[in-house]
Amino acid sequence: MLTVVILAVMLAATGAAEAQQPARAHRIGVLRSGAPPDPHVEAFREGLRDLGYREGQEVVLEYRYAEGKEGRLPELAAELARLRVDVIFTSGTRAIEAARQVTGTIPIVFGAAGDPVATGLVASLARPGGNITGISLVGLELTGKRLELIKETAPKASRVAILYNVLNRAMEARLAQGQMAAKTLGVQIQALRVHGPDEFDEAFAAMARERAGALVMVVDPFTLFHRQRLAELVAKHRLPTISEGREFVEVGGLMSYGPSLRANFRRAAALVDKIFKGAKPADLPVEQPTRFELVINMKTAKALGLTIPPSVLIRADQVIQ
Repeated sequence: MLTVVILAVMLAATGAAEAQQPARAHRIGVLRSGAPPDPHVEAFREGLRDLGYREGQEVVLEYRYAEGKEGRLPELAAELARLRVDVIFTSGTRAIEAARQVTGTIPIVFGAAGDPVATGLVASLARPGGNITGISLVGLELTGKRLELIKETAPKASRVAILYNVLNRAMEARLAQGQMAAKTLGVQIQALRVHGPDEFDEAFAAMARERAGALVMVVDPFTLFHRQRLAELVAKHRLPTISEGREFVEVGGLMSYGPSLRANFRRAAALVDKIFKGAKPADLPVEQPTRFELVINMKTAKALGLTIPPSVLIRADQVIQ
């Protein structure tokens, strides 16, 4: 009888101890083309904290940065797959493709992608299918708008250059949209396809030879990583420039119009949360941005000798003095 009582007490104690054990922390593999410090990943982490996930307790993040060398993305994605993380969080077509190549089962959530349907990353925005979902940039629809804004700001520009990363398949669609909008605006487009940073100088020299009057900077992880160098070249060549993200304006670009990448990355945390709670990426619609911002750098405008038209200035969400 005593033995039975002792066993019962031991089993009860064991059960209580097990009940007090904390749940296993979720592991997120973070795959990035750039390098830290990374304000976009910080926004994602803020989103996780808002949802009650404490790093090191409810969630553990495994970081893999390509340091601007996008050719390394496949091997970094493979490392995360071998770690058997619960989710891979990334952004940009090349990084998403790298993650998809190494796993068809680990959920992949992206904080930004130019056109995930056209590039075949998802079947549709409403029903992604497969193991991928995230936040789209609706980049195509806004390319024409950016062209309108830069033409309104620099009305004498009859030729506008569009610079983009040719290794990113989503970027050709951006160019096509810009060419369509250019016909309506009566401007010529100079397409500048770059494969790497060693081609920047020649691209800007080509703009000078062809007398481009303005530049549209197409954003992806590659151009974001090299934004400081690109801003220096823009200043050297005195080119009015509009980009998709405020990150270029913060380092000296003239203006930007597009969705807030930081807001997108913060929202992406909610998709990860849903997956942790049992949702399948295939059933989680790819979301579209709800917040768009026009940012203008007045210091750059002054350096270029440009007067920002009141019709543009009044629409600005932020003016950097």
